[in-house]
Amino acid sequence: MNYLPAFLKLDQSKILLVGGGAIATEKIEKLLDFTTDIEVIAAHYSEEMLSHIIDHNLSYKTKKYEEGDVRGFDIVIIAVNSLEVQEQIYKETRQMRTLCNAVDSVAYCDFIFPSYVKEGDLTVAISTSGTAPAIAKYLKLYIQKILPANLQNFMEEMKKLRQELPKGEARMKLLSQKAKAFFEGKDYTAIQPKEEDNIN
Repeated sequence: MNYLPAFLKLDQSKILLVGGGAIATEKIEKLLDFTTDIEVIAAHYSEEMLSHIIDHNLSYKTKKYEEGDVRGFDIVIIAVNSLEVQEQIYKETRQMRTLCNAVDSVAYCDFIFPSYVKEGDLTVAISTSGTAPAIAKYLKLYIQKILPANLQNFMEEMKKLRQELPKGEARMKLLSQKAKAFFEGKDYTAIQPKEEDNIN
């Protein structure tokens, strides 16, 4: 099965995470890179999971999942081992047009969690469509090693320049030249806008 790569805007999305163990902890660590609008339901919580909940002031309930608990959520993550519970929750989300992800159960997933590298505003996502997670894992480590150490600073400079220069072909060309020089290890600072480019 192929998945469309997409970056979701989560600032107006409510997320429900069902589960409180090691797998749920792994999922919440990823989610917390992008949002804190998360509620957790679990009968039991690991110390690490509770630590994340408390540190980020997340809403949580200590109980088993019950029918109707998914109501009002935009995205549901199921991080429990019970296939019966996974199926139950997934079927409920079908009635509400809610996006669902069930750990290790592709049949109950509308989307999957890719491996990813995050450096400030940069996010590089890697997926094998669930066929070879080990490859995605080590490709992530490889990408982390080859990213330039000063990448975030360069991105901030480019962001500022993009805001200062008027839109148009000249801006696109300049930013492209600077990016090319940066990744080729050349002096990108020597590439400057011309006077006629009218920096604001």
